[in-house]
Amino acid sequence: MQRRTLLEFGATWSLLQASAQAQDRKDERAAPLRVGLTAVILADQAAFLTRWSNYLGSRMGVPLVFVARESYQNILDLLFTDQIDAAWICGYPFVLHQSRLQLLATPLFHDKPFYQSYLIGQQGKRSLLSGWSDLKNQVLAYSDPLSNSGWLVAQAQLRAVGLTPRDLRRSFFAHGHRNVAEAVASGLAQAGCIDGYVWETMQLQKMAVVEQTDVLWRSDWYAFPPMVAKRNDNNPALRTLGDALQTMTTDAQGASLLRALNLTGFAKPDAALFEPIKALAASVNMIRT
Repeated sequence: MQRRTLLEFGATWSLLQASAQAQDRKDERAAPLRVGLTAVILADQAAFLTRWSNYLGSRMGVPLVFVARESYQNILDLLFTDQIDAAWICGYPFVLHQSRLQLLATPLFHDKPFYQSYLIGQQGKRSLLSGWSDLKNQVLAYSDPLSNSGWLVAQAQLRAVGLTPRDLRRSFFAHGHRNVAEAVASGLAQAGCIDGYVWETMQLQKMAVVEQTDVLWRSDWYAFPPMVAKRNDNNPALRTLGDALQTMTTDAQGASLLRALNLTGFAKPDAALFEPIKALAASVNMIRT
């Protein structure tokens, strides 16, 4: 009798262990991949991100959630403390932390993995301010202290025309490229440093604020802000995410989402594309080579 009881207990314990292990595997499969990003330039941002996360999750077989924060530093803090799994960041923070990051995918703008930085001013005032050399005693709006197009490029250009930040009447961070356009359009700043892709996309979407600004200057071409993860993170879902992004052009829903982003696709990443940003950072003593 005792032996049978022990056997029954053993069988029950085995079943409980198997059930717990199966539940653990189920929970592991169900754990969402968390992707951090700063605000995207869409009127229906929340609705769009829901559609995009559902699309990517269905192709990956793993739920995906987007985590939006105001700045690149906020996103990096979440990534490096394992509160998110991947992030869409700028090329400047990528080169700053390249030893700690792996590339997952690079967006394509007009079929190329490049974009430009723009210097913008108020519409119709080009006679007063036509470029970097006219910025002395003016107010300049930056986007983010970790933005290539919205800060780093500006530091190099100010130096190139013999100006320092102290020669400006004032400068400030608007915390977002769209906010830069709004600051310039409203007269809060006489000029602003903005991601050219963002400005072009706002114009495409007929946002009133961008119609009140003019492009005064365009930079060289730089590697488009990439999708990244921590270098030693071997989560297989990260590779699946990269594959899902790179195949968005193969179906109608993916192509529609790309059009909403004003992108033509995502490409396999190439770290060499970011060398010009690294060189730019070195030129203004913002990185050691």
